[in-house]
Amino acid sequence: MVNSPPTTNAPTLLGVSGLSIRYGEKVALQGVDLEVRQNEIFGLIGPANAGKTSFLRALNRMDEFVPGMQVDGTITFAGRDVRTIRNLYALRRHIGVVFPLPVGLPLSIYDNVALAPRLRGVRNRTELDEIVQRCLTRAALWDEVKDRLKNLGSLLSGGQQQRLTIARALSQDPELLLLDEFSIAVDPVTTMRIEEVLKELRAELTIVLVTNLVQQARRLADRTAFFLGGRCVEIGATEDLFAGGAKDQRTIDYLEGRFG
Repeated sequence: MVNSPPTTNAPTLLGVSGLSIRYGEKVALQGVDLEVRQNEIFGLIGPANAGKTSFLRALNRMDEFVPGMQVDGTITFAGRDVRTIRNLYALRRHIGVVFPLPVGLPLSIYDNVALAPRLRGVRNRTELDEIVQRCLTRAALWDEVKDRLKNLGSLLSGGQQQRLTIARALSQDPELLLLDEFSIAVDPVTTMRIEEVLKELRAELTIVLVTNLVQQARRLADRTAFFLGGRCVEIGATEDLFAGGAKDQRTIDYLEGRFG
């Protein structure tokens, strides 16, 4: 069980209303309404093809790079409709994403993390050094790579690459971090290390976590939404859902492993 900070009265950072997503004629998500509060870890669980990844794509307008993906409804971030924000780079500075498999850039470890600060105008080497060290430390990777920052990031182990991806996302100083199945390509020990990192990061930012591992959601998430068949079936305090408080039988069946 997560020792969660009190988020009940925390302000809403992300609001979703009437969200529907299509790929051509195929409906991936329909009529989703939810809110994510500041400094919480919000879990999204559900079987494959439930619409979880499509939901994440829509949050920072990744749909604009997916042929045939159509998004309807309203998504607000810090009170602003994300569809009205013209500068996509500015939006993605505030909403970072970590994909299921490590997506390392063909750059050194140092340059993987320093890229985003350079793009926003940071040129001072001392400042860049501080950013790189801070982000690698927050991602629990600094001690393992501090003596080989010039090495290619792609030469790291799978678990290290995933933490490098987190460090790169953090280098943008996001307010919201989206994680899509971050543990799919890493070993259990590394998974637990990353989970500890996420618990610490919650004090600084808000996290939306997509996972097929229901016990991972239980360990990390303050609140959890259950998606099934393109709909949000139920949302509740995570421990309440797991302790018998789920109201929908489909949620109960999924949490108890009857399907998935």
